[in-house]
Amino acid sequence: MIRIGKKEKSDKLYQAILQLKDPQECYDFFQDLCTVSELRSMEQRFEVASLLNDGMIYSDILEQTGASSATISRVNRSLSYGTGAYERVFARLKAEKAEEETK
Repeated sequence: MIRIGKKEKSDKLYQAILQLKDPQECYDFFQDLCTVSELRSMEQRFEVASLLNDGMIYSDILEQTGASSATISRVNRSLSYGTGAYERVFARLKAEKAEEETK
């Protein structure tokens, strides 16, 4: 998998994202930053990653999300050989959900 080198990216965007305080600020920021098409693509890829993480098979994911087999394959490669970011986020979301359920 191709990695973006430190010199090739700007920390400013990532630092800005870390400044967002709640889901509404995040939604607003990405609405301003991205086109509708870009947002839908990112949302679809995240949904695909979540379904793959849950063990769903390609054909069912394709049917449920409308994602192409190429998109599903790319996301699967990121899950298998990427930086581990998806796994960290999924673990945090799972822990947050469990904490909410115990309240």
